[in-house]
Amino acid sequence: MLATRIRQKEGTFYFIAYKAADLLEKVRFTSRYFFEGEEIAQGRISEHDDVAQFIAGIERSDKGFQRVMNRQKIKQIVNFYETVVAQPMIPGTVLLFTDETLRFQKAGDSESIGHLSEPKGKYLVIDGQHRLAGLRFFGQKHPDDLGRVEVPCVLFDGRSGDFATEMFVIINSTHTRINRSHLVDLYEKVSWESPEKKFAAKVANLLYGEDDSPLQYKINRLGGRSKQEKWILQSEVFNELLKLVVSRKRWLESNLGMRTERCYALIRDYFKGVKDVMVDVWGINDRYMFTRDVTLKALIRVLDELMVDRKLLGEWQAEQSHKPFADFLKPWAAIGKEFRAEGFYERFPAKGQLERVRKVQQRLLDALTS
Repeated sequence: MLATRIRQKEGTFYFIAYKAADLLEKVRFTSRYFFEGEEIAQGRISEHDDVAQFIAGIERSDKGFQRVMNRQKIKQIVNFYETVVAQPMIPGTVLLFTDETLRFQKAGDSESIGHLSEPKGKYLVIDGQHRLAGLRFFGQKHPDDLGRVEVPCVLFDGRSGDFATEMFVIINSTHTRINRSHLVDLYEKVSWESPEKKFAAKVANLLYGEDDSPLQYKINRLGGRSKQEKWILQSEVFNELLKLVVSRKRWLESNLGMRTERCYALIRDYFKGVKDVMVDVWGINDRYMFTRDVTLKALIRVLDELMVDRKLLGEWQAEQSHKPFADFLKPWAAIGKEFRAEGFYERFPAKGQLERVRKVQQRLLDALTS
């Protein structure tokens, strides 16, 4: 199929136009939809499909997606499709997702226009299920008209489940009755998520809200105390904590009993130690990059590495304070100037943030061993 490849920062996605009938055969619905006695059955979702399970669960649990609301909303959409003449039926794009990596072949000399392969499985709809459900019912009543309808779509491929789920939550939290908070809060609340994700979500929330947290209110939760300066997205903190929880689960179980408050105490004291050592650059984000997202993510990864140091962790467990970390991290004080905002990207050259986080992490580790 013909597609326009769009690149933004480190992301790549595609703009495509689908014939309505073709698209309806290629998508799966994660909720039932009703219209005048007819219904679209909810698609069967594999227990291994975390993204579809998450989205379907949220829709089932939120009042905005109950059957009566679906019927009313679908009626309104179908009525609009039937009465609109000059205006486009679907002027906004439908957002599609597949975890398959599709093949893009450039057309001629163009870097952005080309031919895109189609997935073997069906698309998950990140945004636009109601519009597509209305289109299906419209097509049942007006099959000839359906053949003249094209649907603009934005397609994301080859991404992780976290990417699709987070995008769904962010989009729907702005204009529907889905929980007004964000992905991480939802991970903590829903019953079907993994213990590791729920654990990491609770720790992230403690880092945001506890009075003794060095990151209190500095984590962007897509709302809340918006007047205060934010340093990092909550989803980014969550993702880094989840990696740490998964990689060090055995240690957390053996030493902390896999208790969120004790894990929070460990991470809190680590950041307190960092703050003590880097006091000259901590929180001065107009001149330094030390409490920006790229470095904060690197700092959590450094803690993951330090958790193999039995002596350091033993001292922390004995003292239950930030002092062992502050003593251990003293060499960092000598490299504080490297985190000046001016020239930071030249000192840590990278093709994108993923690579830059790794470089910052390595620089911090090197400073501890030199």
